Amino acid sequence: MATAGAPRRFCRCACFCSENLYVARYGLHVRFRGEQQLRQDYGPILRSRGCVSPKDFQQLLEELKQEVERRQRLGQESAARKTLIASSYHPARPELYSPLQDVALAPEFLAAAEYSTSPGANLEGLLQRLETVSEEKRIYRLPVFTAPFCQALLQELEHFEQSDMPKGRPNTMNNYGVLLHELGLDEPLVTPLRERFLQPLMALLYPDCGGGWLDSHRAFVVKYAPGQDRELGCHYDNAELTINVALGKAFTGGALYFGGLFQAPSALARPLEVAHVVGQGILHRGGQLHGARPLGTGERWNLVIWLRASAVRNRLCPMCCRTPDLVDDEGFGDGFTREEPTTVDLCVLT
Repeated sequence: MATAGAPRRFCRCACFCSENLYVARYGLHVRFRGEQQLRQDYGPILRSRGCVSPKDFQQLLEELKQEVERRQRLGQESAARKTLIASSYHPARPELYSPLQDVALAPEFLAAAEYSTSPGANLEGLLQRLETVSEEKRIYRLPVFTAPFCQALLQELEHFEQSDMPKGRPNTMNNYGVLLHELGLDEPLVTPLRERFLQPLMALLYPDCGGGWLDSHRAFVVKYAPGQDRELGCHYDNAELTINVALGKAFTGGALYFGGLFQAPSALARPLEVAHVVGQGILHRGGQLHGARPLGTGERWNLVIWLRASAVRNRLCPMCCRTPDLVDDEGFGDGFTREEPTTVDLCVLT
């Protein structure tokens, strides 16, 4: 069910520069198209969360304008960082930049992926090979990486963090971590992980979400530590599907919590909490509302991969819930393409 002959050029939706701008101070995602629109759409809720004085509002306006400008420059600046890192950075663990080997993967993960590609594989059989965290919310968990691989990857990430190389923010909500495509780990690590292992798993678990047609991703490592990011507000991902793998180190707290899908009006009435287990990955739909409780002690590093299927998102952008207004972008962009993958039977996605 893999995509063959997919278009090389990926795009983003123009809404990236105006929708879902996160304001950490007020714990709110906003649409921003100007001062009048912001006051009209968010005035009452902003006041209820502490934005009460003219100075507060002007500060918020300036922050939003700066965020829009940052997003407009993001693709070009990210490509420049990647080029500089490729030419100047000296890895601590150069073996990580070789193609992914099975020895890096947990036996349970290999077994689940092997089953998923076997003749007659079905959902019932796959569920016997992983943990169902929530049948209702369709959240699953299974070991992904071996302990030695997690340790090696952490060593490399810390080495990069301590270097003088330029670093981009993992996403709009996390300030500390690493973009794997900038570090040069997309091609050897994440792409084969998606194509060889995650796609067959996701095809059985989430056929209605494009699990069999995953053709791009965005992968990043997030870091939570004292004095840095300690928690993560409620949000949903710009992805059809997500895998979140705990890499370490030693930590307490920081559990994930899940509500319903983002369209649900009472999505966080009874959130489900899921503890991290080092080496294990949590699989969920991108539209599942979720966040992270405050870190207690230690440091927590997680590999997050947003898995995208252009066959799904080309018809409806998950962030603005409209037909995407496509803008050319670097690399995988936000997973949109200007034409459909040629092997997809669109009837199965409707």
